Amino acid sequence: MFDRLKSMTRVVNVFEDEYYRPAPPDWLAVATDVQGSTVAVEAGKQKTVNFVGASAIAALRNLCAPMDLPFQFGGDGAMALVPPQFAERARVELARARGFARREFGISLRVGAVPVATVTEAGGTILVGRYEPSPGNPFGMFSGGGMGLLEEAVKERGHPDLARLSRIPEELDDGEFPDLTGLSCRWEPLGTQRGAVIALLVVGDRDHCRLYRDLCRLSDSEAEGLKIASRENLKPGWPGESTMIEARLGRGRGGVWRRWLDVAAQTILVKLLCTLGLSLGGFDPRRYPEEVITNTAFVKHDDTLAVVFDCPSDRVDGLRAYLDEREARGELRYGLQISDVALMVCLVGNLSEGRHVHFMDGGDGGYTMAAKRLKAAAGAR
Repeated sequence: MFDRLKSMTRVVNVFEDEYYRPAPPDWLAVATDVQGSTVAVEAGKQKTVNFVGASAIAALRNLCAPMDLPFQFGGDGAMALVPPQFAERARVELARARGFARREFGISLRVGAVPVATVTEAGGTILVGRYEPSPGNPFGMFSGGGMGLLEEAVKERGHPDLARLSRIPEELDDGEFPDLTGLSCRWEPLGTQRGAVIALLVVGDRDHCRLYRDLCRLSDSEAEGLKIASRENLKPGWPGESTMIEARLGRGRGGVWRRWLDVAAQTILVKLLCTLGLSLGGFDPRRYPEEVITNTAFVKHDDTLAVVFDCPSDRVDGLRAYLDEREARGELRYGLQISDVALMVCLVGNLSEGRHVHFMDGGDGGYTMAAKRLKAAAGAR
């Protein structure tokens, strides 16, 4: 199904109905969420939250490989569709990911999955599109309200029957490590090149295409669109916080300190290759940054638009005033977090074939803190 969809190759295609088709009723709709992510982020665990939030995508993609899956990353959670032949094993992988997050990081990961037909019976419609910024690197785009309905149910603040039906039993977790191969980040935080990194969540707007164009105009980004990654701020890092997180993610392939040494050595190697301009094993330090810039996740599902982008400092007030005005008119609700860096989580498949995708979040809490503001605004109404 997903591989037969016409690919969206430009951001503007994401807002065009012709690219969306109904999800097959027997496919499994999946939603995950880090419970208490705000507290964890405020305690300095944002990077861990991001990795745990992306873990379900890695586990499901490895389960279904080489088949492409529609998926999205939301900073502290994810959503995806899984073909029916993998449905039972997908539930096991989700249970493993939940147990692993709790045991290894002390983080509670909510997971839920139901057939698309069950979401339809609960009053939601799931339409799916294929956003493919470069060949072989698709993301899922969702419309129709169904994925949002499932997400709210998994967070236990929505449809009670859907919450019950999507619940994944604890006994499915057999204590095995989920296969999180490819989930990593060996790059420094991406610093702003224009003044401010903005993590923005907008819900309720009926014309996302107009909204996106307005955001581009107000942030002086009309030429290249809303972006954060650039040649200037993509810098390979040294072993640090992410090294230990990645080592713990891969503990099923050896002890944590052995894994730490492996990851640290690979991180240093990437640093040296980039510094010397040398290629090795499919990694080309001249080509790879350009692919990262292109293969960055862009999130749109139902009435939600989520994006991290670089904005000139002198444009921030105008951007906020625009959103405030439209919110006051009841046209949308939004949450916005400003930082001077963005954080990246990578999901690497085959480097020599250019198959790798990258999930962005703003620094200083990013999407999680933007969502906190969004909830506060909703509560004030």
